[in-house]
Amino acid sequence: MRAKLPALTMGEPAGIGPEIAVAAWRAGRRFLFVGDASVLRGAPVREVGSAAEAGDDAIPVLRVPLAVPAVPGRLDAANASAVIASIETAVRLAMAGDVSAIVTNPIQKSVLTRAGFTHPGHTEFLAQLTGAAMPVMMLASAELRVVPITIHVALRRAIGMLDAQLILRTARITEAALRRDWGMARPRLAFAGLNPHAGEDGTMGDEEVRIIRPAIATLRAEGIEALGPFPADTMFTPAARRGYDVALGMYHDQVLTPIKTLDMHGGVNVTLGLPIVRTSPDHGTALDIAGQGLADPGSVVAALDLAMDLVRRREAGKIGA
Repeated sequence: MRAKLPALTMGEPAGIGPEIAVAAWRAGRRFLFVGDASVLRGAPVREVGSAAEAGDDAIPVLRVPLAVPAVPGRLDAANASAVIASIETAVRLAMAGDVSAIVTNPIQKSVLTRAGFTHPGHTEFLAQLTGAAMPVMMLASAELRVVPITIHVALRRAIGMLDAQLILRTARITEAALRRDWGMARPRLAFAGLNPHAGEDGTMGDEEVRIIRPAIATLRAEGIEALGPFPADTMFTPAARRGYDVALGMYHDQVLTPIKTLDMHGGVNVTLGLPIVRTSPDHGTALDIAGQGLADPGSVVAALDLAMDLVRRREAGKIGA
């Protein structure tokens, strides 16, 4: 019996999403494309009514029509509703068990916002669609896994949001996901400090003393291997990375910068804490190169591969339960 396909969303139709989808299919990856077939230029496509109708001779497309034709590199807010509908449809299929997972192509948040989209990004929208209480964003590659404790907010607001409860909830979800989806018996969680030198005992900021260290102590008391807080400027060296399984940072760029520097084309965005498996390429829409044949499909290929790996581990866990 053929394994269920993952659903791949259309993403921003004027960006590189459609062409990396075609490249991934040509590289042997199989998926159900949820979007408008017209954006899949240069590839055989077949519109289907369900994932079960998919074959290997053409990209199966579950149609979500665009309002106007997409032009590579040229945004059009008229297509925002189709981008949103593609995500909603893919989630609905995954929640119903019709597809194994969802992989989301990059979206142009500024266009969606002007069309009334109220979420900072995919992560928060997926939480609403699936009823998840608190999703956690992980970026994963062969070199490094990272989790930002605050995500798509201004830095000033991120510092104000930081508290022990947020750290604890994020860490617990991360640790549980590493056990279930990565098969780790005892994951090692390393925490970055917020301030330079991790506050240097309160002389460069006291968040480490007041918030981060007490949270780490609570996690250790629960049996979670929580390490740190470490100065962020030294915890991503090759030697340091060997000492943990995931790095948790206090704000977005603190941990996304090192992983994108190490492996821009192999990094994958994974949403933890959802009832479905969701991954995404670790890059944006790249409008400046869209339609020119320059886009590297490495990240979407890695996202599709990781999604299926996570699905297999989840299924293996259910069988062994």
